[in-house]
Amino acid sequence: MPHALLVDDDSDAAETMAMLIANEGFTVATAGSLREARRQMILQEPDIVLLDLMLPDGSGMELFNDAKQLPNAELVLITGHASLETSIQAFRLGAADYLVKPMSLKQLQGVLSRVTKPSALKAVAGDMESVLENEGHFGALWGRAAPMRRVYQQIVRVAGTAVSVFITGESGSGKELVARAVHDLSRRRSNPFLAVNCGAISPHLMESEIFGHEKGSFTGADRQHLGFFERTNGGTLFLDEITEMPLDLQVKLLRVLESGTFMRVGSTQVQETDVRIIAATNRNPNDAVAKGKLREDLLYRLNVFPIHLPPLRERIDDIPLIARHFLVQIGEREGAVKRFGGDVLDRFATYRWPGNVRELRNVVYRAYVMTPGTTIQDDCLPTGAGAAVAGAAAPTLTVRVGATLAEVERQLTLATLEHLGRHKEKTAATLGISLKTLYNRLKEYAAEDDDPLGEPGALDEVR
Repeated sequence: MPHALLVDDDSDAAETMAMLIANEGFTVATAGSLREARRQMILQEPDIVLLDLMLPDGSGMELFNDAKQLPNAELVLITGHASLETSIQAFRLGAADYLVKPMSLKQLQGVLSRVTKPSALKAVAGDMESVLENEGHFGALWGRAAPMRRVYQQIVRVAGTAVSVFITGESGSGKELVARAVHDLSRRRSNPFLAVNCGAISPHLMESEIFGHEKGSFTGADRQHLGFFERTNGGTLFLDEITEMPLDLQVKLLRVLESGTFMRVGSTQVQETDVRIIAATNRNPNDAVAKGKLREDLLYRLNVFPIHLPPLRERIDDIPLIARHFLVQIGEREGAVKRFGGDVLDRFATYRWPGNVRELRNVVYRAYVMTPGTTIQDDCLPTGAGAAVAGAAAPTLTVRVGATLAEVERQLTLATLEHLGRHKEKTAATLGISLKTLYNRLKEYAAEDDDPLGEPGALDEVR
């Protein structure tokens, strides 16, 4: 039976909390001071220490240092209020989680259900690091280059805590895979992981999707719907492209982060949630704040532990490893083994890869399909690493000096779509973006003026 040590000088609150902990299948010892806590730790090594920092004979932070002598004890901070400062403090002290007074039974149950010996988490991370050295990947992330090794170190550092993670990086660089790795190394790994692209949800439906709704709350709401927070309770919710979330919903998300509560659309009943948020964007976060795309207070709350994922062009040594991995993966799926010949991989290393790893995967797939034999040669590659049809001469695109990046992106997207015969799958692959992203761009262009392609149905939503 696991053993818990509760350190709190409020005897009444400690007694009530001890009963709740015992009901969850723990033996419990209580201490109202640092001195008594140290004595209890000697009498029986705890699996979890729930620690109030304000104690009559000193700060609970002193006990954090003592607890380093207990490598298999999980530490949870008890605090009077939830705040960014509390979250950062808990992380710096090495706490696995924190509870806010007055704590609810659901909050306590969530923490107790995830009790995991730190040595167990270190063992999982050690296994992943061993695979990295032998095979070249850390979970689903491939690459041994120094920039990626720094990312892996950050993942290991933050995964065992409860703090929010904010991932930045270009489109196609693998931000969702970083979020997944954080989840898989965390105490929540046996609970759900849900990845949501905020740019792929209609703004009119986003609140309902995130928070859920009650039956009859709006036209078409013929039944109760559970939102992302309820569906991932106890797990991790990854909010990709967070800057695409409407500002009014960003306010509500901030409230959830601060209070752990929300209400479904059409309801007045407060719901509690126990979800870890990982957010990501392909924008510069500070620029997004300046342009009114991201609330500054939400950025501060999300950006407790930032992770920046480098673009593929900054780790060219990883390109052969990743390309071979994709080729093996495709061969297993298609039922025929092929290999790279000639200087194909050398050519890959000279390309800039604006679409990053996603674009590399698409190019390898196209080369595989276009190769009649078992060896992919130079003449089997698309013309230019980004073209979609072998041998097709891409037209020249003239860009006006002083044009904004948004204007250039629009011009390039529409020109590529025209060049490829309005074939949207090929266009998305060539640009190194997802098909959904392409459709979102086209819908945005259509909202600015008439259908830019003059094609009926060109902007229909992907289902």
